[in-house]
Amino acid sequence: MVLADLGGRISAALRTMTTNTILDEEAVDAMLKEISTALLAADVNIKLVAKLRKNVKARINLDDLATGLNRRKMIQQAVFDELCDMLSPPFKAFVPKKGRPNVIMFVGLQGSGKTTSCTKFALHYHRKSWKTALVCADTFRAGAFDQLKQNATKARIPFYGSYTERDPVKIAQDGVEMFKAEGQEIIIVDTSGRHKQEASLFEEMQQISNAVAPDDVVFVLDSSIGQAAHDQARAFKDTVSVGSVIMTKLDGHAKGGGALSAVAATESPIVFIGTGEHFDDFEVFEVRSFVSRLLGMGDVGGLMNAIKDAGLDKQPELYQKLQQGVFTLRDMYEQFQNVMKMGPLGKVMSMIPGMSAMMTKGKEHESQARFKKFMTIMDSMNDDELDTENTTKMMTESRVFRIAMGSGSHPQHVWELLEEFKRFQKMVGKMKHLKIGKNGEMPQMNRNQKQAMQQMGKCLDPRMLKQIGGMSGLQSLMKSMNGMDMSAFGGLE
Repeated sequence: MVLADLGGRISAALRTMTTNTILDEEAVDAMLKEISTALLAADVNIKLVAKLRKNVKARINLDDLATGLNRRKMIQQAVFDELCDMLSPPFKAFVPKKGRPNVIMFVGLQGSGKTTSCTKFALHYHRKSWKTALVCADTFRAGAFDQLKQNATKARIPFYGSYTERDPVKIAQDGVEMFKAEGQEIIIVDTSGRHKQEASLFEEMQQISNAVAPDDVVFVLDSSIGQAAHDQARAFKDTVSVGSVIMTKLDGHAKGGGALSAVAATESPIVFIGTGEHFDDFEVFEVRSFVSRLLGMGDVGGLMNAIKDAGLDKQPELYQKLQQGVFTLRDMYEQFQNVMKMGPLGKVMSMIPGMSAMMTKGKEHESQARFKKFMTIMDSMNDDELDTENTTKMMTESRVFRIAMGSGSHPQHVWELLEEFKRFQKMVGKMKHLKIGKNGEMPQMNRNQKQAMQQMGKCLDPRMLKQIGGMSGLQSLMKSMNGMDMSAFGGLE
């Protein structure tokens, strides 16, 4: 999870409100002091922190809290609202229009991850069935065109550039005109960066902007500079009409919170955040969703969108098997595939309320690799082994040894997979009592909600149930999900 340290410290401060026997102004001040310390450690501007602290206190009515209302929930909501206000720009970013060319120009300093962000941006829209293309107008940095060419080829995105032409304005103009003629809908122009804010950089940006008339100018910013992001964003915005910002390298620096809040203070909307080097490490930045995940509250709306985007909301064959309490290694393999379709595991986990705490910092890629290792092992199994309902009896030592040899793994890894499978199979065996319909609906949820929730609670791993807040947390989660099934991320347990 991005900014996991900051989120963990704020969440810990909020949890003290539930353990305090006496809730008075002193207790609230202590909680706000811890939150303020966490924000300052993330390099958030001291004036913004002071403002947040003052506004949270103004929102909290101690008289109401003392009457026995949900103290943590009310205080958490006040902190949540103020953090959202801190990061929310006063206007919305540019939204591309389907069926017409949208020229988007990327600007930024060298080393900020601009060229990689161009490809991530193009791939994001390409996956949503947009026609996207890339133009390399960076003639200053050696190897810039080679990098964009390599990234675009890997992502299967059309690209344009030149090894001989040295005029970036002409390259940008020719590339944009060519892709407009081809009917491309999103044309991304990657411009030169510099090691510092040189006058020549701004002059070149202005010339390219005048030549291609971009619909939006995206400023790519390295989050590791913290509060200094404010001055950089302001300088670029004063030169070209920056319409939106992409924040990169939020996965490896403690100063990311300061950079986010500093850019928001310039009134430039942040549209995406980069959380790693891979193409999938790229998230749409939606303030309320981001803050909700930061505080460990999850993002059920984002989870539902991820499920729909991956096409996992309709699985009639799986629902039929759940009705019968049947679960095979092939089913497990398919559910692992489903989870992988939804994006990086750490991101998916952070969308489920309380589950981000179960994902140890820095272990996201390790867990993803474990999924892939298990899938490789299952690729070495035959149909009988994948489809049997009596895996324990069939998997003899000789079979395990053969599967290990075929998958290039140690027999111990195969036994680990089988132990994991037994746990899933046991959970699915309990799920047949839920009476899941052919479309994933649970009619008894409406008829006898209490009994249905108790049965569902028995199906979940106790650790997971505890993390989402027990039975009350499960009830809130299911209410937010509006009755949708949890099968699409069953492999997360």
